[in-house]
Amino acid sequence: MAREDEILDRLEVRYGKDLHTQLEHKSMEELFVAVFLSPQCTDKQVNNVTKTLFRRFRSFNDYANADIRVLKRCLKGLNYYKTKAKNLKESCRMLVNEFGGNVPRSIDELTRMPGIGRKVANVILEEGYGMCEGIAVDTHCGRVARRLGLSRHKDPYKVEKDLMRRFDEDVWCEISNHFIELGRDVCTARVKKCEVCVLNDICPSSTT
Repeated sequence: MAREDEILDRLEVRYGKDLHTQLEHKSMEELFVAVFLSPQCTDKQVNNVTKTLFRRFRSFNDYANADIRVLKRCLKGLNYYKTKAKNLKESCRMLVNEFGGNVPRSIDELTRMPGIGRKVANVILEEGYGMCEGIAVDTHCGRVARRLGLSRHKDPYKVEKDLMRRFDEDVWCEISNHFIELGRDVCTARVKKCEVCVLNDICPSSTT
């Protein structure tokens, strides 16, 4: 068995196979907005904000036509909330005017919108449509990939490309969420709990 297969198999046993984002949402519109707001924030921060936000804004049209001052106030609990408010309003305007209010199904179309990079686009496609054009690389995923020796890069795009080369396309959707779980659980930025990690005997960064 290839080392990459062994890594994923062990993570599936430890954390389960069917993992999804912890961002709370009940529709494609809510998913888009929650993921859009997630960069440089914890899921808890986003969920606290969207709990009220989703009661006030119910469609992309609502965001597109929102008073920017009101939208900024609604997002104030988030990092970079002023920039996110501006970009969210513009992106929703594009969704309404260019895509008929539907979230596009490709990374190229999604990343045309202000505030959407490959990580956000990948999560939207994966969670919303079950599509994987790439691998969503956040800080946890990137850190785990480097510690496992699967990439030496810090740039998320380069890490994504390394992971896409190493893993078969049919498991791309699983990689990010499993690496994130490991990164939150034992392979944290501050402390490596290698003694309880299911990968400690095949990880080059293990201290055990």
